[in-house]
Amino acid sequence: MQGRIIKAISGFYYLYNDGEVYECKARGNFKKQGITPLVGDFAEFSLIDTKHGVVEAIMERKNQLIRPAISNIDKLFIVSSHTSPAPDTLMIDRLTALAVYHNIEPIIVFNKADMGDFSEYEEIYKKAGFKVFTVSALTGSGVEELFLEFSNCVSAFSGNSGVGKSSILNNFFGEEITLATGEVSDKLGRGRHTTRHTELFPHKLNGFVADTPGFSAIENEKFDYNFKEQLEFCFTDFDEFRDNCRFTGCTHVCEKGCGVLKAVEEGQISKSRHQSYSAIFEELKDLKQWNSAKK
Repeated sequence: MQGRIIKAISGFYYLYNDGEVYECKARGNFKKQGITPLVGDFAEFSLIDTKHGVVEAIMERKNQLIRPAISNIDKLFIVSSHTSPAPDTLMIDRLTALAVYHNIEPIIVFNKADMGDFSEYEEIYKKAGFKVFTVSALTGSGVEELFLEFSNCVSAFSGNSGVGKSSILNNFFGEEITLATGEVSDKLGRGRHTTRHTELFPHKLNGFVADTPGFSAIENEKFDYNFKEQLEFCFTDFDEFRDNCRFTGCTHVCEKGCGVLKAVEEGQISKSRHQSYSAIFEELKDLKQWNSAKK
């Protein structure tokens, strides 16, 4: 039989197949081969009885992430709120770059629309070419349009604690399932980590939604030399301007005659997007290929 791993806890893997969930253990030779089954994996499994089985093989992955440990993601919903915490453009841009690098479609979601105006941020990300949704999980404003994006795909949610990821999912699933929702600490300015493990939830629009315990973008890739080399291509709003650079090998940070910098000056690329690119570039610039190999 074949199924998708929707949960992995303490060496047990829960595979979804045609509306049923089977609890499985993995074959011992996986460890010898250095293979760790991940939530999101397509797997072959054999049954021991009607509800239990053994994972026999893991199918080829479209992509995989380290933190959270998950694979075969189609869309990454990057959620921010208006206050407590306010939108962090560097965090958003790290996550969009990570998503593009892994061939995942990034979608920007601004929650808590009932608390203020997001137009400044909407302009930044619409100009950059991303789908942008402004919603309120509290009032239900904008959520129906957002939920259409969940159809026929595997979606993951990311963003700082307290922005309302679980509240949006609760709104979507309704009485089907209840996800943990944390209150925001006024003292710390952030929410409690309420999700303890990564899990995929099948839903009525023929897809899965992942609820994940945190998502650290640059930590995933800080030893990945290829990510460093591909960084400029992960900022897709730079695409039409890179060929206008005077010099081959332009880093698009401070060089004279840089087409990207000119586009920033002319307002064709948002300043905050370029500032994020420059910050990530600085973090990665000294990474050598042999450092990546060690990792």
